[in-house]
Amino acid sequence: MARPLASLRSRVFAATALVAVVPLAAALLFVTRRVAQQAEGELTRSLDEAARLVGQYHRTQIETATERASLVADLPRLKAAVATGDPPTVEQVAIEYQAKVRSDVFAVRGRGGRTLVTLGAAAASWPTSGASPAAFHLDRGRLLETVAVPILLGEQAPELLGHLTLGFALDDAFATRLNALTGSHVAVVKEGRVFASTLPRELDAALGAAPSARGGLDLAGEDYAATRAALGDEADAPFVLVLRSRAEALRPLRTLRDVLGVAAVAAVAVSLLLSWAVARTVTRPLAALTDAMKEIAATGDLARRLGPGRPWDDEDARLVARSFGTLTDSIARFQREASLRERLSALGRLSTVVAHEVRNPLMIIKGSLRALRREGAMPAEVREAAADIDTQVARLDRVVGDVLDFARPLRIEAGSVDASAIARDATHAALEGAAGMSARFSLDPGAASLVTDGERLRAALVNLVANARDSVQARLERSPAAAEPATVEVGSRRLDSGRVLLWVEDEGDGIAAPDLPHVFEPYFTTKRTGTGLGLAITRKTIEALGGTLRLESRQGSGTRVEIELPSRPPSVPATENR
Repeated sequence: MARPLASLRSRVFAATALVAVVPLAAALLFVTRRVAQQAEGELTRSLDEAARLVGQYHRTQIETATERASLVADLPRLKAAVATGDPPTVEQVAIEYQAKVRSDVFAVRGRGGRTLVTLGAAAASWPTSGASPAAFHLDRGRLLETVAVPILLGEQAPELLGHLTLGFALDDAFATRLNALTGSHVAVVKEGRVFASTLPRELDAALGAAPSARGGLDLAGEDYAATRAALGDEADAPFVLVLRSRAEALRPLRTLRDVLGVAAVAAVAVSLLLSWAVARTVTRPLAALTDAMKEIAATGDLARRLGPGRPWDDEDARLVARSFGTLTDSIARFQREASLRERLSALGRLSTVVAHEVRNPLMIIKGSLRALRREGAMPAEVREAAADIDTQVARLDRVVGDVLDFARPLRIEAGSVDASAIARDATHAALEGAAGMSARFSLDPGAASLVTDGERLRAALVNLVANARDSVQARLERSPAAAEPATVEVGSRRLDSGRVLLWVEDEGDGIAAPDLPHVFEPYFTTKRTGTGLGLAITRKTIEALGGTLRLESRQGSGTRVEIELPSRPPSVPATENR
């Protein structure tokens, strides 16, 4: 394994990167940290200022409502109406005065606390003490804040005619005014219930569970800084929750960080470009030779050539490069000759196999044709000859098909399939007509659903089961009196990784140890007939489906072949011949 700083070029780059990056990174970290601290401090101060403005606005509203109530209570017309004790008379005056003072609630009580009129709210037990502090009431889902003043007649010994109550609703309009005043989101909360908010109402549950003091609040995945502004001294008094988004507050910090980051990246890029130029003038010849050797070691391509040298390159290095080029030319010529010999050898093996497989059917066809040409041939003989011809033509077609399947690329057409049904169908097709043999299935229902090319998988399983059948039949031919029934086991199981394992296991002759390393090689076969392409095509098919094929066998003890497939095949339209 090569050391990271073994070359001169890597050392130059490392030193330049350290000099350029470390100071810039330290400065960027220091600046962003200080700016973040200042931004957090500013956010806290702005929240405190917003809470102070909320309290000031609320006190001003209470004072204004109290002053207006006192002025209206001192008006002769209202006193005269209240003195009558007649609700309709008082209502006419109350409607007029409510419009003038623009209050949400206008309530008048007469002597003895009798309610004469209540406008803007349902009749309730409003406070009856004069010039009282604010009181809070729930009215038909609204939160109201009211002030009450006495209605007095006379100056020396005033007579108490009743009380006047003015109130305003702590609703969304109230929250909107606070939002405009403070530039922050606000919510009016009492005993965990939100009565007004400038945020979407689906966040009311989270707002009602806000912390009792300053802190953070997660609303729909966005972080808010929050503080409270109490609207009264009582423990159960409502409060205004003042919130500001940290993302909005820290947006200038992100902008500054981005600007600094771009500047740092630009500075580092310029430094690296300069160091690259210097390093290339010093190390280019040696680096080119080193890179070529590394590529040769990694790829095995011994024909790797060096590019032409530059005028400022070292003369000794250019001589080494020319010598290396001469050497690679010789290696390339040798590789071309070796490749040609390999292709000719492969063509010879293929020609031998195909010639052998084609000659036998042709001889049988030739003999059948002679029987057909013979005068006086019986109909039974004609039918037998025609059947032989048909069988041998199918055999020839299978030989040609095997060669084409191995040579051409596979095109995968994936879809949802039932792996269990495919396994059963392939097994029955391969064992059809095999006397004295049966199949044993061990199929996991959880492994049935699979996304793959069902036809390709079925063809691979047919080939494996057919090999198992041939192996078992060969054992039976040697030992026809064997007591055990001849079976082939086909099973499936869903692995913990989500992949699906299929297997075909037999108790046939097995494979000799010297032959095991060659079973997947093209044209290798131990059968009297066959092209030796069956297992090679099967492995090519399984790999095209994104799976793996494993084979375990001992001579005389049987063979087990396992297919491991992914839940989905790779998104590759075709797999070239290997």
